[in-house]
Amino acid sequence: MTAGIYLHIPFCKSRCSYCDFATDVYKSSDAVERYVNALCEEISNSQEQSQTAETLVDTIYFGGGTPSLLTQKQVEKILNSIYKKFNIQSDIELTMEMNPATVSIETLRDYRSLGVNRASFGVQTFDDTELKRLARGHDANDARQTFRLLREAGFENVSFDLIAGLPRQTIADWERNLDEAMKLRPEHLSLYLLEIHEGTPLAEQIRNERQPLPDEDLAAEMYELMLEKIAANGYRQYEISNFSLPGFESRHNSKYWLLDPVYAFGVSAHSFDGKRRFSNERDTAKYVKLIEENGGAVVMREDVDVASEFIFLGLRLNKGIDLVEYRNRFETDIEETYRDNLSRLEDSELIELTLGNLKLTQKGMLFSNEVFAVFV
Repeated sequence: MTAGIYLHIPFCKSRCSYCDFATDVYKSSDAVERYVNALCEEISNSQEQSQTAETLVDTIYFGGGTPSLLTQKQVEKILNSIYKKFNIQSDIELTMEMNPATVSIETLRDYRSLGVNRASFGVQTFDDTELKRLARGHDANDARQTFRLLREAGFENVSFDLIAGLPRQTIADWERNLDEAMKLRPEHLSLYLLEIHEGTPLAEQIRNERQPLPDEDLAAEMYELMLEKIAANGYRQYEISNFSLPGFESRHNSKYWLLDPVYAFGVSAHSFDGKRRFSNERDTAKYVKLIEENGGAVVMREDVDVASEFIFLGLRLNKGIDLVEYRNRFETDIEETYRDNLSRLEDSELIELTLGNLKLTQKGMLFSNEVFAVFV
């Protein structure tokens, strides 16, 4: 079993109205440099993962925030810390999340020279009106131009993020987004239905009736249109919200659904070593102070019910769960343990239970939280 490494870079040019991630508005280069130094110290001092030297790492993921706000020297410094601490596989998948209008051709070439070979690109929508409602710091032309720069810089593995079910978004609007994505043809697509998180500006706007509550029936129609469009254009769905051309599935994100170890560093980062989960301080200033004073910033450790998580994370994948593998790994039988619930879910057409396999139906993917609640 191989492991992945996640690095959280919290800084953004501005905060989007729907975002509930641990992010901070970019205020000064000195603050970013101090954070990068703390991140490198955390990597060097990490002790929670007891087999770092023996474990082979085959994915590295810069997430955020907007990691593409980092300079070449800062990325290089972080990667040097990782390569000193971990055993890195030669064909590493090295992903960096990027936002439109945050990179130049020179910056992208610098990242490529450091081994970054995959870009996860936060488009969200190609509609300028929707982008303004979301408080995104770019317009649709910025997205198109950044994609052209990625190709010019030699990126051959690019992922788009798009969101369906935005306030006032029509089915025709969503279809235009999908058509534009198909025209550009990235190797990977992450297509999400909008979720409203308490504490975000969007949640407050909906509460004050400045934005309408998303229409669940319309969102379901958008999801069905999405499945139809991506299949017709050669993309394969391999997870509820993720689609790729053959061979371009996200190796890093797949680790979360397969319960492979992921060693995470940075503010709010969550690590999993195969048995336990570790969480870092969520406030950036407090995180940096903890690292500078103590060398670490873990504020929560918990044992994980691996058998339960294996089910509801595995069900996110199109292939579902191999019931024999589950029985061999956990010495228990899903069909016996959850017999009544499985029968109810099957009657509701939310799951398919066949010989040796359990997976969600298309309807089950739309109502996946109802299914997952059975196994939590």
